[in-house]
Formats: sequence, structure tokens, C-alpha cells
Amino acid sequence: MKERTNAGDPRAADDLLPLVYEELRKLAAQKMGREAPGQTLQATALVHEAWLRLGGDRQPAWHNRAHFFAAAAEAMRRILIDKARRKQAERHGGKARRVDLEEIELPAGMDDEQLLAVHEALDRLAAHDVVKAELVKLRFFVGLTIEEAAKVLDLSVPTAKRYWAYARAWLYREIKAQ
Repeated sequence: MKERTNAGDPRAADDLLPLVYEELRKLAAQKMGREAPGQTLQATALVHEAWLRLGGDRQPAWHNRAHFFAAAAEAMRRILIDKARRKQAERHGGKARRVDLEEIELPAGMDDEQLLAVHEALDRLAAHDVVKAELVKLRFFVGLTIEEAAKVLDLSVPTAKRYWAYARAWLYREIKAQ
């Protein structure tokens, strides 16, 4: 597949989508299931938008599964953040509030202000430690388990657990300081 994509085969992307579509849709459905009630974005629409942002029919050369899913996680994250920003600007005048990250459980719904606070803190974490930020994106925005995220990032599960604990504490401190 990689060789065909690198060679410019226009059908390579058509062949890639069916291979990853169901997994992306499952991840998007998990993420959308954690969104606040009344969410208008559907999991299928999130997958399609992420696919388009990744290049649509003109997919770049993915180095491996981890590279693709990291890019997909980032695309889904940006879609949800953009949507939250639009809604917040319309409804709340763009004013941010403090959020307690310990109160945010992965399966719980989250309002737009909380989502934006986590997003901004996550950007600061990425400047500090890229791997830990990627772990948070995969767990928080895509809905992977610690084991699944460890596999995508090529980390051992104990290391991923340590990184997760560190990242949660770091994000909590950052958001609380706001």
C-alpha cells in the first residue's frame, strides 16, 4: 500500500479507506458517545471529515499504523475543537471558564468550554512532551484504552500508564492555574 501511495497510484487511497474505515468509525462512535447530550455531529460525519482532512483521495505516505492513527486522532481532535469554538463564540461570547480535569471522566459528556480548556492545556503539554500529549489525544479524543494507545505509540503498557498519570496531573495543574 505504501509503495503504491508513494508511486502516485490514485487507487491506493480508495483501497486504504475500506481497510481503516470500520476502525475509525468505531473510534469516532466511542468519542461521540462521550460528548454532551444534544451533540449534532455524528460518528460517521466525524470519520468522513477526518478522512478529508487527512487528504481524502490524495492520502500522504503513511509510515505505519501508528502514524496514520496519530494523524487521525489529531484530525478528529481539531474537528471537535473547531466545532466547540464555533458554538462557544456563538453562545457564550468566547469567554473561557476554569475546568477541574479530575472531574472530567473519559466516559462523561463535556461541554464546549471544558473541551476548549483541555485543548489549550494539551497544546501546552505538547510543547513540553510530545509523546505524553499524543497519548492523551489517543485516549481522550479518540477513545483508545491505555493498552490500545500504548500499542499505537509503541510503548509498554506500564510506561503508558506512567505517562497517562503524569499527563493527567500536568493537565490538571495547567487547567487549574487558568
